Amino acid sequence: MNQNDFLQGVGLRLLAAFLMTAMSAVIHAVAKEAALGQIIFWRSAVALIPICLYMAARGEFPHALRTHKPGLHVVRSLFGAFSMALSFLALAYLPVANVQAIGYLAPVLVLPLAAVMLGERLTKAIIGAVIIGFAGVIALLWEAMSLPGEGAVIGVAAGLCFAVTMAFVKVHTKRMTLTERSSTIAFYFAVVAALAGLATLPFGWPDLGWVQLGLLALAGLIGGVGHIVSNEAMARAPVSALAPFDFTGLIWALGFDIVLFSNVPGVWGLLGVFAITLAALLVTYAGSKSRSEVLA
Repeated sequence: MNQNDFLQGVGLRLLAAFLMTAMSAVIHAVAKEAALGQIIFWRSAVALIPICLYMAARGEFPHALRTHKPGLHVVRSLFGAFSMALSFLALAYLPVANVQAIGYLAPVLVLPLAAVMLGERLTKAIIGAVIIGFAGVIALLWEAMSLPGEGAVIGVAAGLCFAVTMAFVKVHTKRMTLTERSSTIAFYFAVVAALAGLATLPFGWPDLGWVQLGLLALAGLIGGVGHIVSNEAMARAPVSALAPFDFTGLIWALGFDIVLFSNVPGVWGLLGVFAITLAALLVTYAGSKSRSEVLA
């Protein structure tokens, strides 16, 4: 790896963090007006456009669609779609920064899960990170319970479940990358998630205006491009070296909350956000080879 490739990788990782946070902000703007399945469908179906263009540009389309392990794709995609639904549900009730912070629990939880599924070794730093991370969740929940109504509590619960399921998805995806292309995994995930979202149509989708539909389509495009940019970053630099730059997403999330939604977190909310971020940073800097492999 030369210096130029590393700098390109860092730049792409920073761009990916911005894009995925921007997608969350777009979803947050429309989440209370659109049905959950409706959001999942648009997010996934539109994301197929940049994913397929990316595969074609790499000369992987259509032969990359062949797989000898369709069952693994189905399991990964269904869990991924469920995790996406939980994330969008959290965004309907919580500020973008809170959901972003709770999402940082995913890499914290990956390693205990990997200890069970992949035989990885737990360290004191990892155990400490898990404790700090869940202390942050309690702080977020404390602030949520002080707000009127039950929406914020639902959001925290959905966000926590999102982090748990995403931890499983990361470990499962790591297993799949031993035999499957990342573009193949992304393609089938988008297809299965779009079909899962479409399956909710008989239960009723609200009629949305052009602005809301445009936002849903924008979320799909941003999400698809964000996935591609993230893959390109990992192709240029080690995952362990790029991981710290993911946390710039929290800065963007706080900025979106304040500028776009006039939402300034309270003291407990800020404590929770930064406690979870600290836990994720501890995991990032734990220094074991197994961590670098699991978080790939």
